Amino acid sequence: MVLLVTSCATKHDIVYFQNAKNFETMVDTDTFTPKLKVNDIVSIYVSTYDVEASKPFNLIKSTGNTGQLIDYLIDIDGNIDFPVLGKIKLLGLTVEEAKELIKKKLSDGYLKDPIVNIRIQNFRISVLGAVNSPGTKVISGERVTLIEALALAGDLNIKGRRDNILVIRDFNGTKTYTRVDLTNKEVFNSPVYYLTQNDVVYVEPNNSAISGASGDSRIGTIISITSFILTTALIFVTRR
Repeated sequence: MVLLVTSCATKHDIVYFQNAKNFETMVDTDTFTPKLKVNDIVSIYVSTYDVEASKPFNLIKSTGNTGQLIDYLIDIDGNIDFPVLGKIKLLGLTVEEAKELIKKKLSDGYLKDPIVNIRIQNFRISVLGAVNSPGTKVISGERVTLIEALALAGDLNIKGRRDNILVIRDFNGTKTYTRVDLTNKEVFNSPVYYLTQNDVVYVEPNNSAISGASGDSRIGTIISITSFILTTALIFVTRR
């Protein structure tokens, strides 16, 4: 009975955004865009009206009968080694800023009116803990919210704490730890509401999960001891 009572969760523990009022309007003024980090992998494609002129800037690797653009790794110094142009520092830039930087360099004596497309190839996040489908999730776009990430992980299970979600963020060796309360609408104003590539989201189990696990262990021990005592008593009675 004690285990049953301690394992119960109240509505207050599991309902999201509890202080959001009916017909309340919240305007999202966050213009967050992820910035490029060390060890990011990016694909870059350059095009122009003169196809032949742009070829040297689009390195192709052979994969069977087809070709594939070579991706670029942002090194420890924040640079990529780009064809013809050499080292280009992309660390800390948004994708749009990186496009403009490369476009400017190409326009300086190499190509006329170049178009540059850049895409982050390793945009993924990891969701761990008390969720229904933990693991690393690959993000197809370049912007994902904490709510969307938890949805990709199958949502929190009934024993996950909604009021203490931990987001671990690494930017070039510096880690930040931010906790978020999903039961409060202020989650939408959190600095980690929009996730960046390689963020880790951890959902802590609640007390009922912990007490339930320890309770199961205690019950198993009690059953084993009781079984031993009854077996011993039965042997003693049979011998008499």
